[in-house]
Amino acid sequence: MRKLAVLGSGSWGTALAVHLAAHAGPDSSGVDTVLWARRESFARELADRRRNEPYLPGIDFPDRLKVTSDLDATLDADVVLVVVPSHGFREAVRQFLRRLPVNAPPKILVSGTKGIETDTLARMSQVTFEEAVAADRDVRFAVLAGPSFAAELARDVPTAAVVASAEPELAADLRHWLSTQYFRLYSTTDVVGVELGGTSKNVIAIAAGVVAGLGLGHNTTAALLTRGLHEITRLGVACGGQSRTMAGLAGMGDLVLTCTGGLSRNRRLGEQLARGRTVEEVAGATPMVAEGFRNSLAVARIAERKGVEMPITEQMVKVLYHGKDPKKSVEDLMTRELRSEAEL
Repeated sequence: MRKLAVLGSGSWGTALAVHLAAHAGPDSSGVDTVLWARRESFARELADRRRNEPYLPGIDFPDRLKVTSDLDATLDADVVLVVVPSHGFREAVRQFLRRLPVNAPPKILVSGTKGIETDTLARMSQVTFEEAVAADRDVRFAVLAGPSFAAELARDVPTAAVVASAEPELAADLRHWLSTQYFRLYSTTDVVGVELGGTSKNVIAIAAGVVAGLGLGHNTTAALLTRGLHEITRLGVACGGQSRTMAGLAGMGDLVLTCTGGLSRNRRLGEQLARGRTVEEVAGATPMVAEGFRNSLAVARIAERKGVEMPITEQMVKVLYHGKDPKKSVEDLMTRELRSEAEL
């Protein structure tokens, strides 16, 4: 692997670019990396300052990291990480693929996006292959997920994640290429499980924020995380994922981090809602996207299609989109029909 490209200059995309440019490669000295920003003015700002203050403050860019708004500068990368919000993923992939030469060798695209399209209910793997067919280009796909706050990885805090691909060899290669002394990757072929785990945990994290915002205790949080993991597992299995994936880094690991960590945007959204602020007020205070807001609708719709019961997710949709009192949602969850814990 001689060159990497990262499409998306938000906090997670920037953190991956910074970390891999500084530490990836066989001698841990970094790999030439291009960070693509959609807006030309923002790309110039990042290139001039050698920092991304709006999304990843206080982190200097390593020498091997270059910034551009020109997608053509990313076309020769050996691995391209697509790390944009789910609602912008399709357009980013479409633009990139249609710039590739016709009959070019298959391009390795790695999704770092935790989300589902709200309208189509397509996972990012499905979006990628739809766009590859439309552009008549060949793609090799993988997804990267796990318990990983951008600010911590950028500061070389030891972090573990999982990379999934339907091609076992590709998953193993990426595990090797992208791992560093601070970033440990495991591999799997369960693309569905990793994508749904990384997406649905964001909705549970909003509920965890509600619990914190209401001043409820550790008992409530522990119950929420445990039952939230049941919801995620039910959905993943119903869609063809593996239950063991949900017990791993992309499931339980990411769920625990996002529900309890102070850096979690989704948890923060729930806290603010419980304290009386509106979704619009919270969103207007930061440029960073809380993916769980949009994803709550998509997850709930997939669950309905599959006949999967997801009571926590259902309540968060009511809070986020229908103005339900967060305290009443907790009360309704606590007074549901009693049943066996073993039921999935």
